[in-house]
Amino acid sequence: MQCEEIPLEFPMQHQPGTPGQPGFESLMNPRPVSELSSRIPSGKLQGKVALITGGDSGIGRAVAYLFAAEGADVAIVYLNEHADAAETQERVRRLGRRCLAIPGDIGDEVFCRQAVRRTVSEFGRLDVLVNNAGTQYFTTDIMQISAGQIERVFRTNVFSQLYLAQAAVPYMRPGSSIINTSSIAAYEGYPGFVDYTASKGAVSALTRGLAASLIGRGIRVNAVSPGRTWTPLVAFTFPPEIYSVYGHVTPMKRAAQPAEIAPAYLYLASPDSAYVVGQTLHVNGGEYLAG
Repeated sequence: MQCEEIPLEFPMQHQPGTPGQPGFESLMNPRPVSELSSRIPSGKLQGKVALITGGDSGIGRAVAYLFAAEGADVAIVYLNEHADAAETQERVRRLGRRCLAIPGDIGDEVFCRQAVRRTVSEFGRLDVLVNNAGTQYFTTDIMQISAGQIERVFRTNVFSQLYLAQAAVPYMRPGSSIINTSSIAAYEGYPGFVDYTASKGAVSALTRGLAASLIGRGIRVNAVSPGRTWTPLVAFTFPPEIYSVYGHVTPMKRAAQPAEIAPAYLYLASPDSAYVVGQTLHVNGGEYLAG
């Protein structure tokens, strides 16, 4: 991918479905960039196994591709975007690695345990957990945010990360890594996404708590906080007047592509970050975050 290939504006999108679903990458125009053609793999995750939620599309897909290129077998968890998941699975296989696709709702604790067990049963181990999947609802009037919506957002964005960590830790060895996905929203605050903003603040706090709890086992926990990134969730949940110029407020004057976010996850998954614990890496195109 070259800089001049990155779109600066986005046309109107049509995504079928109900609010709160993550959207379909196969229907996006333009499609998100999931791989950097200039990157040369170096085997940083050779022989490792990673479980990635939301691995069918967006940032999760880019992470799956990068991890596979670096030698890892991957399990991708997704809600119901079967065509996107099949495309991700096929690309991982073409990269020479195995890929297990697991559909289900990560807001369900039982499903989270099942997803981890299936991964370990298929691959024999689990070295990296990437808690990436999330949901959001655009609601301009806080009086319209229902209790059900708040619960759905927190179950998907926060509860799932703890459920999956609890399920994964018994299988993880010293040197393993858990990587959560926070958001620039947790630090800036997004009008229209009050509950989502709160949930991502909780993710950042959860990351610090898990890191302190698990470092004694040799398991490192960190987070990535992406800025404005062109993903199906954005195309599905933002109104056109916002996503059409998404990223223009950043110093770089454009949105990120998922392939530009994924290397932060690779760094945190690999031994390169052996002394990094409880941190949140901000990949946001230069937006200044006070505090």
